[in-house]
Amino acid sequence: MKEHILIVDDEKEIADLLELYLGNDGFLIHKFYNGADALECIRTTKLDLAILDVMLPDIDGFRICQKIREEHFYPVIMLTAKVADADKIMGLTIGADDYILKPFNPLEVIARVKTQLRRYKRYNQAEQSKQTEEREQEYDIRGLLINKETHKCTLYGKEVPLTPLEFEILWYLCEHRGKVVASEELFEAIWGEKYYDNNNTVMAHIGRIREKLHEPARNPKFIKTVWGVGYQIE
Repeated sequence: MKEHILIVDDEKEIADLLELYLGNDGFLIHKFYNGADALECIRTTKLDLAILDVMLPDIDGFRICQKIREEHFYPVIMLTAKVADADKIMGLTIGADDYILKPFNPLEVIARVKTQLRRYKRYNQAEQSKQTEEREQEYDIRGLLINKETHKCTLYGKEVPLTPLEFEILWYLCEHRGKVVASEELFEAIWGEKYYDNNNTVMAHIGRIREKLHEPARNPKFIKTVWGVGYQIE
């Protein structure tokens, strides 16, 4: 998927040059010569990185960076002809990720852009992995809440007194939500033993769990029976 890059610079030659180089490198470019149009793009477009000139005719780049940081976390690179350390510090303090002084080599800008995008992607992947791990510690299925860390299960806020074995069965079904889990698979995963025909152990435990969840035998809300196959939490 091609990354969307915002370029904002009132010097047309510079903006056009960046558009040419970055466009040739495969990026999708959104180019503007003023801050107002850039802000509208920020509001309506899913961007992956922004390159902002500090000095603009209407809204300075610092202000645009601040507006971006109110809702977004993608990288921001500031462009400026200024060399004062105070300007660099200000840009980095309000959320800029990098600072490039004019005049610059366009190839350097491309390299900086790619570096920032790599960092951003790694950060996003780490955050997604963290969120996935956190989600895997707890499932909330239509009022049935089961938490792996606390080893507790509640139904509509009221605790369900499951045995450790019953908890593991219910947790396994929740982990495989949407999938039909065969009785053989469930038995071997929970008990760690080979499943043999006419083994009613799983059926008996499912029955007790349903009782504790106040499930009607003919039309259970949570643990469905797929006849001849196994069990499923939808």
